Amino acid sequence: MTDPIAPARIPERALVVTAHPDDVDFSSSGTIATWVAAGSAVTYCIVTDGTAGGFDRTIERSAMAKIRRAEQRAAAAVVGVSEVRFLGGTDGEVVADLTLRRAIARQIRELRPELVVTSSPERNYARMPASHPDHRAVGEATLCAVYPDARNPFAFPELLEEGLEPHVVHEVWLAAHPAPDHAVDITEVIDKKLAAIGAHRSQLPDPSEAERFVREWTAAEAERAGLGPARHAEAFKIVRIG
Repeated sequence: MTDPIAPARIPERALVVTAHPDDVDFSSSGTIATWVAAGSAVTYCIVTDGTAGGFDRTIERSAMAKIRRAEQRAAAAVVGVSEVRFLGGTDGEVVADLTLRRAIARQIRELRPELVVTSSPERNYARMPASHPDHRAVGEATLCAVYPDARNPFAFPELLEEGLEPHVVHEVWLAAHPAPDHAVDITEVIDKKLAAIGAHRSQLPDPSEAERFVREWTAAEAERAGLGPARHAEAFKIVRIG
């Protein structure tokens, strides 16, 4: 792992692309909180409607989509993110096809971030819940949207017709990667991360158990990164693109 104690570059603009409402909060909301506090403009792009989530079978699936959008907006507000975009895909059926690549490339060209955060397209056998097929499909589609789609003027010419000029993203951070090489110390914002996760009430049959898990997992990430005792961290694989 690269030196996790050295401060990472704080992006002026960042785009976070995840499959489901709550993915960003479990994977990287502590990091996002530190960026926002430092002045970053961060936008969330959520690919699916989240209707396959939750534990209460009495809730109509159409109602669940509305609930999860509200929960994600509330969670984003906890860490200072005000712009949340939803692509409206079907939960559990995401594939990294040209339609999704185009949709993400459109977001990149419109928002023009210098850094993109997404999920790893590689399966992490040590963290199988983080390797949901939707997560991996979104990670793959996002990487393809970053390179080559968003930067290539001849890819998806309809985007040019919409007035969206090509944009180059030089760095992608992958969450839940099996071989992370950077860790962000989130000790000072762990309470914000936990509050953001807690906003997803429809997904937490036992909120206290979720908090225990997150505290233990982020503490283990910090220990693995060499940050010392009583610290919390989120880990990423940083992909730098020319």
